[in-house]
Amino acid sequence: MSVVQQSFATYKENNTIEDGDLVVVYLARENMSIIRIKDGEYFNCKFGSYKHSDMIGLEYGTKLGSNTGRGFLYLLYPTPELWTQVLPHRTQILYIADISFVMNFLNLKPGMSMIESGTGSGSFSHSIARTIAPTGHLYTFEYHQERVNAAKKEFEEHGLSHMVTLQCRDVCKDGFNMENKVDAVFLDLPAPWEAVASAKKAFKQDKIGKICTFSPCIEQISRTVTALSDNGFVDIQMYECLIRFNEIRVIPMWTIEEAMEKQRAIEKKRKRALPRVLREPAAAADEQEEEEAKKIKIESADDSNVSSAIGTPSSTTGSEMDEGVQVKSETATPSVPSTPILSSETASPSTSSDPRERIDPKNVMVTRLPVEQRGHTSYLLFATFTPATQPPNLTQQNAAKKA
Repeated sequence: MSVVQQSFATYKENNTIEDGDLVVVYLARENMSIIRIKDGEYFNCKFGSYKHSDMIGLEYGTKLGSNTGRGFLYLLYPTPELWTQVLPHRTQILYIADISFVMNFLNLKPGMSMIESGTGSGSFSHSIARTIAPTGHLYTFEYHQERVNAAKKEFEEHGLSHMVTLQCRDVCKDGFNMENKVDAVFLDLPAPWEAVASAKKAFKQDKIGKICTFSPCIEQISRTVTALSDNGFVDIQMYECLIRFNEIRVIPMWTIEEAMEKQRAIEKKRKRALPRVLREPAAAADEQEEEEAKKIKIESADDSNVSSAIGTPSSTTGSEMDEGVQVKSETATPSVPSTPILSSETASPSTSSDPRERIDPKNVMVTRLPVEQRGHTSYLLFATFTPATQPPNLTQQNAAKKA
């Protein structure tokens, strides 16, 4: 059986793992790694040991159990998105949130040519190559020789070397040395404003082009905006991508009676948890408070009996007393209608006059932010190259005034 060349730009037609292929081993979202399949070798993890020979012949996406029966893993095809998660970091890289945003605003599509500087760890390079494949071309520049060697080896192993040209070059000092060749430019440099003039020459002079810079500081953005304006770029805009995760939680809603009963139970539990030495004085104090409350209740009951006996005629019956109290209530407050007071046991949502009381949620679903967040990464600055309406830059204007 012939071995099909694996490429990050496209999927394999047979979708089968073969000897020498790269496989992304997925255990969890935060636990992935990439391995090269070699007959006779093993992959070890917390679930056990996996033979590479058992993986050969399986389809990508297969769920493979361990020899111990304690767990499983997934065998995934290496894509640019997964490569971003598992690649060895030689520099700070771009993640999918920024990558997708940049490619969308640069209007990348198959057949386009593009400049990238610098290459770094090659995270964005893989996504660009996959997007402009099969007839497009990427010109990527990196000033660090060791990074160039590592990236060149990865491009060859991943089947991208035929559409990627990698050069070791300091474009801020030496420029790109390209003219009328590309449709888009991406600059991830410490001083991107120094490469704007050279990037302008690299654009196809008869087409509209897009440029993007990736800078962590607003001071860099300010100087780059000035350089873009001086070189005749238009539609200059800045964006910032933020990644924020929300946790969904359910909070119980207690009525007043339920909350008071819950608090009483907590207090009782707290008192039972006290040491005996501390609990006995507290119990004695509680008994003393209960005795004083009983005395006050008895005295108030005696006073009420005396007052009711003095104020109530002996010939008045119970029904006459109720009517007399009702008439007195109505004449005392004629403008306020009498409303029966419903207890929590007898009250129902349908009999309440307030529409808010008819809603009786037991739980409320809310979202909250976790303590740790991945916040600001960098500022993305976009501009448009328009050759048809390209005005003279400041240097040309000053030269024309002097002439």
